[in-house]
Amino acid sequence: MSHIHFYKYQGTGNDFVMIDNRDQLFSKNDTKLIELLCDRKFGIGADGLILLENHPTAHFKMVYYNADGQESTMCGNGGRCLVRFAQFLEIIKDTATFEAIDGMHHARVVDDISISLQMSDVTEMRIENTYVYTDTGSPHHVQLTENLTEIDVYKEGKYLRDNVYGKAGANINFVQLQDSNTFKVRTYERGVEDETLSCGTGVTAVAIAMHKTNHTASNEVTLETPGGVLKVSFEACDTGYENIWLTGPALQVFKGTFTA
Repeated sequence: MSHIHFYKYQGTGNDFVMIDNRDQLFSKNDTKLIELLCDRKFGIGADGLILLENHPTAHFKMVYYNADGQESTMCGNGGRCLVRFAQFLEIIKDTATFEAIDGMHHARVVDDISISLQMSDVTEMRIENTYVYTDTGSPHHVQLTENLTEIDVYKEGKYLRDNVYGKAGANINFVQLQDSNTFKVRTYERGVEDETLSCGTGVTAVAIAMHKTNHTASNEVTLETPGGVLKVSFEACDTGYENIWLTGPALQVFKGTFTA
């Protein structure tokens, strides 16, 4: 029987189990254990699990797992929460550099509530009749709608995830225009296989897709998710978009010990 010390963090309702794995004691290949820790009935409960590990040149390394126990692509809200965790552990003060699965990231502590995270540059975007597909560290489908509150995000999102994107899947974002630089967003996340209260790479994809398709002229966009408000700023360039920053709350909820 082992005792796992953990911390729980959330960013606009996107919640994560955080483990300080600098001593490499956590079993990274135990898919069932990771899935159990994320289980909301039998475990701690979270959209994902994140390990903070040592890095030879950066402040730390981020290893992210979806709630299904599988290591996954970049998670924007998770990255912001991990920066807050690193601040709590006194690894950083107000700026951070860390490596994630999609490369190096910079971040800054805005205040006691908000964290800003620099996302990967976006160089590819596919514009279709009814949606935009892009990769912001994770693959995203962005689709405008006029009845966001009525949409069955689980049903519609799962259908698109399975039937348009096959086994690899994609995250599905439904978007409604509020004003010239504000959009409401609901997201179906692969790996969680359900609607989440917020998705950081998702709102980043929405902001850039809305700018690319001329639904906003602003280079700072406000995204209203069921879990709270996020902001995304960016610069258009010859190759796509760069200097992309995701900003919003990232807070510790509780800590404890899980017996497995």
